[in-house]
Amino acid sequence: MRVVNISQFDDALVLHFQTDGARINAYTLASTLVSIADAAKAANSTINHGYDVEVVVEALGPGSFRAKIRTVYTTANNLFSNQLLHGILLSILVTFIYEKLISVDETSKVQVDSNEVVIERGDDRLIVPRQVYNATRDAEKNPQFVKAIARTMETISVDERISGFGFVTEMDSPPPDIIIPRSAMQTFTIVPTDDPLTRVIYERCSLLLIDKAFLKKSRRKWDFVWNGVEITAPITDDKFYSDFFNHEIAIAPGDELKVRLAITQIRDGQTGIYTNLKYAVVEVFSHAPGFRQVPLTFESSK
Repeated sequence: MRVVNISQFDDALVLHFQTDGARINAYTLASTLVSIADAAKAANSTINHGYDVEVVVEALGPGSFRAKIRTVYTTANNLFSNQLLHGILLSILVTFIYEKLISVDETSKVQVDSNEVVIERGDDRLIVPRQVYNATRDAEKNPQFVKAIARTMETISVDERISGFGFVTEMDSPPPDIIIPRSAMQTFTIVPTDDPLTRVIYERCSLLLIDKAFLKKSRRKWDFVWNGVEITAPITDDKFYSDFFNHEIAIAPGDELKVRLAITQIRDGQTGIYTNLKYAVVEVFSHAPGFRQVPLTFESSK
C-alpha cells in the first residue's frame, strides 16, 4: 500500500518534480513557488490571525528535480506565541492536494477518529492529523487559497517535461510513495483568473537606511536596503514622526528599522506571477542605530 502520512511534514518540506533530468524550466519553478507561497499566505490569514508568514527556498537539487521550502513566522509584539499553529501551513497544502487526488470518486473511504483522519482509495492511503484536517477545512473556505492551489497544479501540468509531482521530507529522501501524475493535476478545478491587476501585500521585515531621509512627514521616498535589494519607500507612520519630533529617536544612514512594509504588486497577464511595483512603510516597530564612528582624541605626552 502506498501511504502519505501528513504528520511527517512540519514547517519545511521538499517539492519533488518527476522529470527526465535533474533540471526544470525556470518559469515553471518560479510560478510554482509563487503559487505555493500565495496559498500558504491565504491559509495563514485564515488560521493564524495577526501573524505574517514568509515562504523561503532553502535548497535546490536533483531527484528528479527538488526544491526545499520552509515557513517563517513573524508577529506583532502584543500577541502571544502560543496563539500560532506551528508547523501546520505546509501540511495543509499537502493535505488539500492529496485529498483532491484520492477523494475523487465514491470508491474512496474516510475514517475519522479523535486523533487522525484516514482517507483510502485502492492502494493509496492518506493519514492526516485531526488538527491539520480541521484546519484544512477552514483554509479551503478562503477562495484565495483554492485559487493558489489550482494555479500550482495548472502551472506544473502544462509543463510536458514534468510527468508527476509530490512531496518528501528531505532533499535525500526516496521518491514519494504517491506521485501525482500530470493527468490527475489536470483534473483540478482551475478557477477562472479574476485576480486584480494589482494587489498590496504586507511584510514584517528589516530595512537598512542608506541615504536619503525626510524628517518631515510626506510622500517623499527614503532609500533603504531590503533583503539585499535597494528600494525607495515613503514612511507613513504618524507615531514614527512623533517620536522623532519629540527627540526620542535620531536617524542616520546605517540605521536599521523594523517595519511593516506595504508592497504593491502587478500581475503578469501571461504567467499570473505578481512582481513588486512600489513600496511604503506603514508602521515602524523599532529603530536600531547603526555603527557610529567616534573621533579619536590624543593626549600629548609630557
